Formats: sequence, structure tokens, C-alpha cells
Amino acid sequence: MAHGGASGIVKERMESMKEMKRSMKSMSAIFSGKSAYDAEVVKKAAQVIETKSGEAMTKLFPEGSVHGPSEAKPEIWQEWDRFQSLAEQLKRYSRALEKAADNGMASGNAQGSMMGNSSMMGSGTMSSMMGDQGPSEEHLAEMPADAVFQMLTDTCSSCHTRYRVEE
Repeated sequence: MAHGGASGIVKERMESMKEMKRSMKSMSAIFSGKSAYDAEVVKKAAQVIETKSGEAMTKLFPEGSVHGPSEAKPEIWQEWDRFQSLAEQLKRYSRALEKAADNGMASGNAQGSMMGNSSMMGSGTMSSMMGDQGPSEEHLAEMPADAVFQMLTDTCSSCHTRYRVEE
């Protein structure tokens, strides 16, 4: 197992990532239709991710902590501002998902597509919704939960693709 023998800060961040992974899996089951939609499960899972993202995440990556079984790439520290921005984006999307959980899903199932369903975007124009980091948290909170979950998933994937060694 890749995490075997981890200690110190590397072990701490691996444990944190495992908790986020469990939360993502529980939500993925809901949004893929494998589990019934449960707003409370979505809220609790989003809260876990929110507490483990942003600064809580970046502090687990002190420069050079690639020893042992770490899956972190050195690019994290070469592109620290970008990594930090992704960690903050994860926090913002998870906080918004918690608020959007009561909105349910766009089409009542996980097959809804963010771009394929104009009602998901509300009545605002893209330019009025978008800030420097994408839609405002307030707008995200009004969207269907599956659309916000997709943004959260995309952020995870973006970070993992760029900064995580594939097993």
C-alpha cells in the first residue's frame, strides 16, 4: 500500500486526503444514481472537504515534504500560488455545495449536464456570475447540487493530475 510507512506531516496529509476521498465517494454514489439523493449526506461530506481544504490543506505541504511514500510532486512548490489557489477553490466549492445540497439535482438524476440545462445557470449572464475565480459562492449556492459537485470534482482532478504522482 502506497501509504505504508508514512510518518509526520506526510502521514497527516495522507490521512486528510483519505477522509476527503471517503466524502467524495459517498457523494459520487449519490450523484451517479447508485444511492438515493440525501441532502444531509451531501452536506456532511461537503463539510469534511471544506474543513480539509484551503489553508488546512496547504499547511500539510511544507516545502520539500516529498519523503517516504509521499505522492506529492515537486511541482507543488514550484507552482505554489497555483496550488494554493486550487486549495482555496476546493474550499469555496465545498462550502457552496453544502449550501446547494437542498437544491437537489438538475434533472432529478445524475445524468443532468451543466451546459445542457440552461435552467441550472439561473437568469444571470455568465459575465455577471463569474468573478476572478469562477461563479460567486452565492451563485453556486443557488445551483443544483450536482453542478456544484462537478466543479468540486473537476478541481480535485485538476490538482491530482498536476501535483500527484500516479500510483
